Amino acid sequence: MPIVDMPLKELKKYKGKNERPKDFDIYWDKALADLNAQSLEYKLEPAAFQAEGVECYHLYFTGVGGAKIHCKFVKPAQTPSPCRALLMFHGYHCDSGDWMDKVAYAKFGYVVAAMDTRGQGGLSNDPLTVEGACLEGQIIKGLDDPNPEKMFYRNVFLDTAQIARIVMALPYVDANRVAATGFSQGGALTVACACLEPRLKLACTGYPFLTDYRRVWEDMDIGISAYCEIKNYFRYRDPMHEREAEVFTRLGYIDLHNLADRIQAKVVMFTALSDTVCPPSTQFAIYNNIKSEKELVVYPDYGHEYLPKSGDIIFKLLDQEL
Repeated sequence: MPIVDMPLKELKKYKGKNERPKDFDIYWDKALADLNAQSLEYKLEPAAFQAEGVECYHLYFTGVGGAKIHCKFVKPAQTPSPCRALLMFHGYHCDSGDWMDKVAYAKFGYVVAAMDTRGQGGLSNDPLTVEGACLEGQIIKGLDDPNPEKMFYRNVFLDTAQIARIVMALPYVDANRVAATGFSQGGALTVACACLEPRLKLACTGYPFLTDYRRVWEDMDIGISAYCEIKNYFRYRDPMHEREAEVFTRLGYIDLHNLADRIQAKVVMFTALSDTVCPPSTQFAIYNNIKSEKELVVYPDYGHEYLPKSGDIIFKLLDQEL
């Protein structure tokens, strides 16, 4: 097996190196207080796409900062008893995808909400105005703003918890039988949801993004990876790295390995050891900081790509755990 990162033995002990801000817990407690002030009101609009035995809708809610957040929402046509529910999160820059995978779960009795990340390829908007540059990516959005609460991903992470709360409050959903899943950015948002909504039962996350930024920058080749915006930030905004410590401390607020010890759900992580986009060590930085029940599914010869049988494994896990 080619080594693109640490050997597996070392990966299983690695807990990350990006700075954790001194006021990290205060920061996220304040963020959750902002979320608590948000309404759980939502609007459903019937979708043009429909399928026998299920109902398909566009669900909209107002997120922190006034963003209009869109989800594809599918439920069984008949819900005689409280249903299980599944939250879905998508990859970087993309959208919530086609209806068919949501319909498949609804056919088996699940309520499904697939969120469009604000300001990316779907229908959710992003009204956040910040000082400084964004360049070509959103990790660094808000990095130069005097207020760290304007970090873009702070609000996205809160969106994941808000849609979880909305779904859990539905009269036909069993709030104790809700799971989340996604890969890459979707894997990161699955982790974020589990960090911020303690009632989540199960989190199935695949090669999660948005973690251990300093490891990526210092030790890995990030020029072609999803983290290249950090390199370009320094090239154009701080070429002499005079603010390096400040930058990575600020990024520490939205670093999921710093949040992972809040998780109470069972976590199943799919990791590919040849991943050069979200390096394995950054994923293990999350996994090794999780204190709740957890399980690892390893693909030694795969990279940041479709992982065979992962969908089947997730389906069976949901059936077993929910």
